Amino acid sequence: MKTDILVIGAGPVGLFTVFEAGILGLKCTLIDNLDKPGGQCAELYPDKPIFDIPGVPYQTAQEHVDALLKQIEPFDYDLILSERVESMAEENDGWKVITNKGSVIECTNIFIAAGAGSFEPIKPNLESDYSDLEEEKIFYSIKDKNLFKDKNIAIFGGGDSALDWTVELEKIGANVSLIHRRDAFRGAPDTEMTVRDLDKEGKIQLLTPFIIKDITSKNDIEEIKIINTATKEDQLITADYILFFYGLNKKLGPIVDWNLELAGNKIKVNTENFQTDKEGIFAVGDINTYPGKLNLILSGFHETTLAVQKAFQRVHPGERVPFGYTTSSTKIHEKLGFLEDK
Repeated sequence: MKTDILVIGAGPVGLFTVFEAGILGLKCTLIDNLDKPGGQCAELYPDKPIFDIPGVPYQTAQEHVDALLKQIEPFDYDLILSERVESMAEENDGWKVITNKGSVIECTNIFIAAGAGSFEPIKPNLESDYSDLEEEKIFYSIKDKNLFKDKNIAIFGGGDSALDWTVELEKIGANVSLIHRRDAFRGAPDTEMTVRDLDKEGKIQLLTPFIIKDITSKNDIEEIKIINTATKEDQLITADYILFFYGLNKKLGPIVDWNLELAGNKIKVNTENFQTDKEGIFAVGDINTYPGKLNLILSGFHETTLAVQKAFQRVHPGERVPFGYTTSSTKIHEKLGFLEDK
């Protein structure tokens, strides 16, 4: 498979790269180790609202992903899912990339848009094996909140995800118990205040300071044993579903073996075109770092827009990068399939 730009990561910034590249007549191939496009927005918090996309007062994360997919429909691109890049090597003024499943991609440019890198949920260390209940009764993220409507839910955690979902699930009629190891939270103070008010009003149950000790199960959740960290007393609670929001173990994965200049778990780039220390390899979005960096989707959109300009020069050496406003360029309108009646 040959392409102008191989985009590693099919989150929002990776998807928008397809649009910016398409405007310039470049083809992209996206690859992601998840089984669907959208990155963390689609995988971890599809129902959470996003308020800082310019011109869009409110969107859920999944709605944002869907809008980006709609936006790039006019362009020809390849999407490889459930695979990850294992190796890359320079070849013919470009790169040869091989995935863990043996796919081979030859490209002129590589855009690393891998967000925070690969991630896996932090799981509790319990006495019993509960793996057969995972993705059935026990979850580490929410993909469809309606599954939990009018159900008894036990949420473990003390950060934003635990607090946010306590509030959201109570709104749809769930009977929520929020369990945390201490009576202090790491999430937004306003949300914590809302959770405490819901507890006072009897709309949720706040259990602190408790930690989970074990789950009794036989094809279903029978009992959940928790222990009070102050009194050391055990308590049994029941739930239809358990949600663990202990955070994520974030790893760069194979990226650390690609000999790129790193700063911690971030890839260093310049601020002219967001290229790394290797010609033809760019890093855009949360995966990169530079002075003044902000981990925002809109910052990633800016970064990849400038990076694509440099990518065009590598694909077409000596040619001027075509520039046009989407509001007035007839060439861009043709590419987008938008032709006004005259």
